[in-house]
Amino acid sequence: MQFASGHGTGNDFVVLPDLGGELELTERLVRALCDRRFGVGGDGVLRVVPTAKVDEVAGLASEAHWFMDYRNGDGSVAEMCGNGIRLYARWLQRSGLVGDHDEIPVATRDGIKVVRLDGDADIAVDLGPVEVVGSGRTVTAAGVVRDATEIHTGNPHLVVRVDDVADAGPLLAPPDVEPYLGANVEFVVVRGPDEIAMRVHERGSGETLSCGTGACAAAVAAGVWAGADSGDWTVEVQGGRLRVGWHEGRLTLTGPAEVIAWGELDADWLAAR
Repeated sequence: MQFASGHGTGNDFVVLPDLGGELELTERLVRALCDRRFGVGGDGVLRVVPTAKVDEVAGLASEAHWFMDYRNGDGSVAEMCGNGIRLYARWLQRSGLVGDHDEIPVATRDGIKVVRLDGDADIAVDLGPVEVVGSGRTVTAAGVVRDATEIHTGNPHLVVRVDDVADAGPLLAPPDVEPYLGANVEFVVVRGPDEIAMRVHERGSGETLSCGTGACAAAVAAGVWAGADSGDWTVEVQGGRLRVGWHEGRLTLTGPAEVIAWGELDADWLAAR
């Protein structure tokens, strides 16, 4: 089986081409692929498959030829991945399946997202509308209880304001959320009216160097805290920088995506999993 690996601002993935829609992507296989010592290594898996080949989303095939079947590193299914969809598009481009300057509708479990390629430059994706749920939950990390702002950007996020991203502590385990919500958690420092920095603990993957939908949630939360309902932000994540636009209730995420390696999984290794 062919595979590729790559990343978007350090959020890394194993890419599995499944153009015939024949692969059974089990939780065990995803865990094995994402293992950084005994597998390929990554925060998650991106299965590249035609939308028409997947019953779950086949109804979207007339609008989007490709479906991004995304799984977290623990094998769980996720709705969306902002860094992953940019790498997905870069893989399509490098594989010659789309043009260097195409707009690509990609089906996801959060609907269709349109990705815009501009040669080797950063990739932009329209993530669609954002839902600002607001307050009502707390997050406990490093022994400190903090209020969180709940934002849904395809995935659920809880955004916490801190003075320093180190205040989140080691993030070796998921932060405690009350009332419970299975969400990604962002710890955000506001550096100015249009710049923030963040760390993130992703559900199903642990702390990652970046989270695209999380960067969007963090930017929207910063806007809400400032009393704004739109704007453009630079978001510094541990793996680089992303740009977020929030206008007329919709989000645009722009950033780099890089395919690092192409390879083939050993048949015996694969058969054992």
